[in-house]
Amino acid sequence: MIWNAFTLALREIRNNLLRSMLTTLGIIIGVGAVIMMVTLGNGVTASLSSSISSLGRNLLVIQPGQRGIRARTAFQIADAEAVGRDVNGLAHSVPELYASAVAIVGNRNHPTQIDGTTDAFFEARDWAVVTGRTFTAGEELNGKAVCVLGQTVREDLFGVQDPVGQRVRLGKVTCQVVGVLETKGSTFMQGADDIVIMPVRAVQRLFTGNTDIALILVAVRNADAIDKAKTDITQVLRKRRHLGKNEEDDFNITDMRQVSQFVQTMTGTLTLFLSAIAAVSLLVGGIGIMNVMLVSVTERTREIGIRLAIGARAHDVLLQFLIEAAVISALGGLIGIAVGLSGAAAITAWFKLPFVFDPAIVMIAVAFSAGVGVAFGYFPARRAARLDPIEALRHE
Repeated sequence: MIWNAFTLALREIRNNLLRSMLTTLGIIIGVGAVIMMVTLGNGVTASLSSSISSLGRNLLVIQPGQRGIRARTAFQIADAEAVGRDVNGLAHSVPELYASAVAIVGNRNHPTQIDGTTDAFFEARDWAVVTGRTFTAGEELNGKAVCVLGQTVREDLFGVQDPVGQRVRLGKVTCQVVGVLETKGSTFMQGADDIVIMPVRAVQRLFTGNTDIALILVAVRNADAIDKAKTDITQVLRKRRHLGKNEEDDFNITDMRQVSQFVQTMTGTLTLFLSAIAAVSLLVGGIGIMNVMLVSVTERTREIGIRLAIGARAHDVLLQFLIEAAVISALGGLIGIAVGLSGAAAITAWFKLPFVFDPAIVMIAVAFSAGVGVAFGYFPARRAARLDPIEALRHE
């Protein structure tokens, strides 16, 4: 019986193909939009999570100032050294400061960021040098003008040539290239490879003109020890910065795990919100199915009367129209899935985001679209099943 009803449903859809396609348009748009939003949201989440993980493992970022409170004094290199010396369980404690300049080689120039730090930075950030080397202890201590280039700077200034041993002018400063970093990609919508790394004392002497540093980057050996490390670091810095018992911290410790969790929550909420908006068109599509099914019942009143007169039960008529509505809606859902996945693939390729296929959302989309057809097709089907055979046979 069910197979016969399914066959009759396909026949009616084929006989009114254009009307059926227009009927499914709302379902196609709704399902396609929901799948596209979820897939893009997953891609953005994966991209941001990858960016955060590319910064390094088990990282804490310590910056002066907190909650609008301006720090009394900036951090010094000695603060980073004290944290690394007095706190157990740390792999590295790295000072960092930043400057900017136009890098020039011959007739080529490239504006870039200069990062002053120590040799431990590369291991803390899990950032390997593919050509050349990092800094020596003597270069760090004496603030020698040597530098390691990111891939973007290397390509713009040297093309395919090996820059190791060459000299680069950074504004009015000339430095010798000792190494080239591996490609890191984008971090928080910025090109991580667009960077020149120099010893921290060289940047202080040649660019900033003071002994301040911008932040302290701490790498913890074991993820389970991060919370204890934060407590110990707080105690060390409060003591060094002479904060009283009732005074608030004038520095902030950011746990990159919390950043990752925040990003995932934010993108998940945004994806859910956009998907809910897109799902409204499914309701519009369901109303369209109900209207068309009501028209179909009116057009086929005589056919329904004949079926009832020769022995068909009201249940059989109800089942036929329900299956017809569900088939129309499910077909729209399948087309919507193809449209949504194709659109998501094109957009992720355009913005260079990872394409994260979620089979669960596809299954939910098909089931939900069929459910919409059944829900909105029930009233027309019930109306058809309750027709009086005699009155239906008299219908012209």
